[in-house]
Amino acid sequence: MNLFDVYSLYDIEPVTGKGCHVYTADSTPYLDLYGGHAVISIGHAHPRYVDAVSSQVAKLGFYSNSVKNSLQTTLAELLGKVSGYDDYQLFLCNSGAEANENAIKLASFATGRRKLLAFDKAFHGRTSGAVAATDNPSIVSPFNQTDNVVFAPLNDLQAAAELLKTGEFCAAIVEGIQGVAGIRLPDDEFLTGLRRLTAETGTMLICDEIQSGYGRTGKFFAHQYAGIRPDIITCAKGIANGFPMGAVLISPEIKPVKSMLGTTFGGNHLACAAAIAVLRVIEQEKLVDNAREVGAYLLDRLREIPRVKNPRGRGLMIGFEVEGMKGADVRRSLLFDYHIFTGGASPDTVRLLPALCLSIEEAKEFIDSLTRLLDKQ
Repeated sequence: MNLFDVYSLYDIEPVTGKGCHVYTADSTPYLDLYGGHAVISIGHAHPRYVDAVSSQVAKLGFYSNSVKNSLQTTLAELLGKVSGYDDYQLFLCNSGAEANENAIKLASFATGRRKLLAFDKAFHGRTSGAVAATDNPSIVSPFNQTDNVVFAPLNDLQAAAELLKTGEFCAAIVEGIQGVAGIRLPDDEFLTGLRRLTAETGTMLICDEIQSGYGRTGKFFAHQYAGIRPDIITCAKGIANGFPMGAVLISPEIKPVKSMLGTTFGGNHLACAAAIAVLRVIEQEKLVDNAREVGAYLLDRLREIPRVKNPRGRGLMIGFEVEGMKGADVRRSLLFDYHIFTGGASPDTVRLLPALCLSIEEAKEFIDSLTRLLDKQ
């Protein structure tokens, strides 16, 4: 059997990792400023994470959601405390796409409405409902196409108001920061206005924090810069430092009904042990503060490099372009010539999504390498 060939692969295979570095079989180190699509939140092979996962799998890796699992309760209490949403409810699943599927479904149940408002260049996942809310026709199959999703321009509050006043929408879904689109930030004023409009029209507000959440932006959730509280928040990526997991944080105003949501693997014992370890490390090592401080350093230094254009983001969720070079060429040179992993998004964008433990020294290593790269061009 062959692999289904849908990925464009670099000819590099990391086999071990530690902190913000990964290593190939010949022990060549690579500075990891991408974290496998923002998944590695507390660093590769963090000893507390390794201990927690190893200990749990030696006891019980899985049982179904038909029995009690106190690890879920521990996770919910800790997540509520660290995120500032201790009065919300938690539904656990397996991925970001699944989290968004359940969030949309829940909003439709709660309001009795069909339509969903999304925003241009959004990315919410690749499963049926999530991909319908993703503004990329190339990954939406004929089966996924639906009239239930309407797209409005990001940061255009008037356009959103005209649609929401129809009273047809179960929810508006917006990313805390659009990652796949190339680090596009919703204005704080836009999010504040959208929160007001959704409340006035009986519409749920879903904040997709799958990439921008879990401390990445220097607050636990990116939307907290705007001072709003959505009805539903979705999480994944950094929630369990590489173990597949997703989560939906749900307002106490939304009442659960037995069997309205469900999952086989979501919230299993091993996933919960991983996620609990992540939150404890984030809290005890003050990684949200570190993301804010190191991210500010990176943005300041990027602004000093003449050919770097439009450096933007918050915390350790950063994008930029380079004058005279395609983003793919910058990323390839950084990887093969300087042994630094970065990420892509839009054709010209270089995206930085390192673990939240990235140090100033490691950030400086990247800036120095990027400067040398551009000086040679």
